[in-house]
Formats: sequence, structure tokens, C-alpha cells
Amino acid sequence: MITAVTTFRLPKPITREEARSIFLSTAPLYRDVSGLFRKTYVLSEDGMTAGGIYFWNSRAEAEALYTDAWRARAREKYGADPTVTYFESPVVVDNVAQQVLSDA
Repeated sequence: MITAVTTFRLPKPITREEARSIFLSTAPLYRDVSGLFRKTYVLSEDGMTAGGIYFWNSRAEAEALYTDAWRARAREKYGADPTVTYFESPVVVDNVAQQVLSDA
């Protein structure tokens, strides 16, 4: 499994309510994306950084999303260029399913 973290350093702070409105407007774009099984939107306490934490089946599927068009849409929406950082996720603790998952 791959975890990708995207961040946007915003030109000015936004409130939780503003972030929620923006996030809800883009959330439908991530429904049924191949290889993506969860996305969590995030906002820093000071409202200056927004982003997402994406959980992917593979790096190739993640990279297929983060295209130049995706970056342009994000820049237009947030007024900032996104950064994407990838992490290997070899073990996951899922307390809802009461499982420890490993990609062994």
C-alpha cells in the first residue's frame, strides 16, 4: 500500500468552514478513482495549509492521478502549487475492522 500526502501552502488562511466547503466541492472527483480506497482532507490549525492523505493500492495508481491537469486544478482551487509526498505503508492498524494488515 502507498500513502500519498498532498499539501498546499495557502496564500492566506482559510477557516474550517471555508475548507469544508472547498473539500465538499472536490470530493466527488475522487469517487471511483482506480486504486484509491480512501482520501482524508486536512487543514492545519492556523488555516494556512490544506491537503489530503490518500491511501492507494500502488504507486502507479497514485501517480496516474497527480497529472499536470490535477496540479492545475489544485492551483486554481487553492491558489497554491501542491506538493505530493509518497510513503510506503507496509503495516496498517485498522481499529474499525479490528485488523492489522501487512503487505507481505
